[in-house]
Amino acid sequence: MIQQRANFDWMLKDLADGVPGIEMIVVLSADGLRIARYGGDPDAADRVAAACAGLQSLAGAVAQEIPDSDGRMKMVLIEINGGYFYLMAAGPNAYLAVLSDVVAEPGLMSNRMRDLVVRIGAHLTSPPRRNGQAV
Repeated sequence: MIQQRANFDWMLKDLADGVPGIEMIVVLSADGLRIARYGGDPDAADRVAAACAGLQSLAGAVAQEIPDSDGRMKMVLIEINGGYFYLMAAGPNAYLAVLSDVVAEPGLMSNRMRDLVVRIGAHLTSPPRRNGQAV
């Protein structure tokens, strides 16, 4: 796991405060390492981050099959019994994931996530790594 960046706390809290029903927010690298989280426990956030690596890769592969697509994933929304899962590209090699209950309205959530990414996108990047070290 990457050391959590404390300066993300207020940014992620702002998203959680702005949308009712958020259970957990995770910022992760493209290879599935947690960069930051808000809500939930750290082990659950690590599992979500790891699962997101596979999901963003799958979404990118599907995007390449769309004729006019540039092949990059922007957002994935999964409706689950009891809630929603959102995954949004948030900068080079970084993603923003949110788990919510059924109270959260998907349109509001995606707009607020996009606003957060625009405001702090430069901070939501994960440098490429080689042999476990940033390059």
